[in-house]
Amino acid sequence: MGGTGVNGSGVRSVATIVARDDGRGGTALPVLESDGPLALRRTRGSGAEARVMLVGAMSGPLGGDHFTVRARLEEGALLSVGSAAATIALPGQTKGEARYDVRLDVADQAELHWLPEQLISAQGSDLYVTTRVELAATARLVLREEQVLGRVGEEPGRLTSRLTVRLAGQAVLDQELACGPGAPGGWDGPAVLAGYRAVGQLLVVRPEFATEPVTARALGEGASVVPLAGPAALVTAVAPDALRLRRLLDEALVSLAQT
Repeated sequence: MGGTGVNGSGVRSVATIVARDDGRGGTALPVLESDGPLALRRTRGSGAEARVMLVGAMSGPLGGDHFTVRARLEEGALLSVGSAAATIALPGQTKGEARYDVRLDVADQAELHWLPEQLISAQGSDLYVTTRVELAATARLVLREEQVLGRVGEEPGRLTSRLTVRLAGQAVLDQELACGPGAPGGWDGPAVLAGYRAVGQLLVVRPEFATEPVTARALGEGASVVPLAGPAALVTAVAPDALRLRRLLDEALVSLAQT
């Protein structure tokens, strides 16, 4: 299930995680496969939760590269996935966009925390990111996405990010954001980023939200939360930099935990 290759159109790499209730109060990882630019490392968990770190073994993704990360949680598994450092989209010698695909599948009574570090769109890069999540009816999810447009003192590359989430087969969220050169006009206007360079979202899915839905509200300057169809809530935030963005999303997660 894992593999890497290089051809005239860039690097291909796949990383795969399977998490399973081990029947002894913990979570086993029967599949943890990666190669090339994507490296998976199991780290010390907490209680029944297993933890995995995604390590970028090489720079990228570069133009023409195609990376895929897959995670499947079987019934009752608890898994947290993070990354060791930010992912930086860079221009490459190969023309054309790079792709980074994330596929997440969470079964009943399983819980996934998907908390990678930010994605930085460097000048001259062209990256298309897709995240697709399939959740069973009683699955739980905390998913964070953070994008930073350009490194310090530079213009951003082109970045397109699409997030789709289905719960028990029904669509909960399907949205796309395109920024940078060549993106549809208005992406940096007052209705979208309002001149800020860091944008992020936090998706929380909990069965309890079905009976105690989240109320739409502002969460300080630059962030807001809205309830979604089904037991889910989405926080969106913009900020001048990655540090402030993370603080907004962390505060939002605490606020939702108290809902």
